[in-house]
Amino acid sequence: MPLTDNDIHSVLKTLIDPNTRKDFVSTKSVKNLKFDGENVSLDIVLSYPAKSQLDSIRSMVEDKLKSVPGIGKVSVNVSYKIVSHGVQKGVKLVPGIKNIIAVASGKGGVGKSTTAVNLALALAAEGAKVGILDADIYGPSQPMMLGIHGRPESQDGKTLEPMMGHGIQAMSIGFMIDPDTPMVWRGPMVTQALEQLLNDTNWKDIDYLVVDMPPGTGDVQLTLAQRVPVTGAVIVTTPQDIALIDARKGLKMFEKVGIPIMGVVENMSLHICSKCGHEERIFGRGGGEKMCKDYDVEFLGALPLDIQIREETDSGKPTVVAAPDSRIAEIYRQIARRVAVKIGESAVDHTSKFPNIVIQNT
Repeated sequence: MPLTDNDIHSVLKTLIDPNTRKDFVSTKSVKNLKFDGENVSLDIVLSYPAKSQLDSIRSMVEDKLKSVPGIGKVSVNVSYKIVSHGVQKGVKLVPGIKNIIAVASGKGGVGKSTTAVNLALALAAEGAKVGILDADIYGPSQPMMLGIHGRPESQDGKTLEPMMGHGIQAMSIGFMIDPDTPMVWRGPMVTQALEQLLNDTNWKDIDYLVVDMPPGTGDVQLTLAQRVPVTGAVIVTTPQDIALIDARKGLKMFEKVGIPIMGVVENMSLHICSKCGHEERIFGRGGGEKMCKDYDVEFLGALPLDIQIREETDSGKPTVVAAPDSRIAEIYRQIARRVAVKIGESAVDHTSKFPNIVIQNT
């Protein structure tokens, strides 16, 4: 008896994508299933960037299908497609940007900017077109972390061209001011500057814009929540109780304004002595995971307190590009894939397909 679509789908239902943690049928990744006698061909289209995963997924699917009696030659093509996903009600998407990820913390000093830049670079390493917006007007750090010098240009006198660093587009108030100049601005000026940096930058076909938020839950955070189309937020904390208190406040703020929490990243979770290898949890144990259980959000991953991360970021070459084969870089890529998967599972934005109604006097 010849094989049917249902036979193949039944087989594929037993295969779990290690990134989505779901089977390829339930995620609607199986496309263009075709039969030619005993030969089978199909496409697996992922909703998240997975450049490093394509070969392993292809092999996994092909090996499984080849083991089925009655199947001859198997041809599997694995690719990914990133689309725009839903944002807060009443907020329109920014031209040139499909999805915006806010990286936030309730407290300063927990490694939020380092996490944001490595997350952006990890998404780019997986094949996405990525930008980063430095929303910390008072303390911009992305120019230094990305090793970018100079000022942005304007080709039309109205919009700014994004700066480039390690293959990602970047914009920061730090590109426009002297590093030693303090930003002595009140709240309204800061929120206006943030909106201009976002809307007056000529972003070029970005799949994910990572926004490095300032710490706290003040004017900038509220402006972002109310006027910027955020697809989801990532909360960065340390295991320390004092950091977790403020991280919980940040998480609740995003929930109140209808922005989904993609998950929590725990920084500085473990210190390994570079001399003797002794492991010590300087800031406590399990705080980030407990927070995730309390609020039913995903624990995205834990990063060690490591001099390598600090030195590489300070030098303008964050870990993901400075040591791409390192264990730390792989943790950042795992976190990036999970964030992209969570976005891929959220509602698709269809507003761009709606027709514009124009009323004219005839």
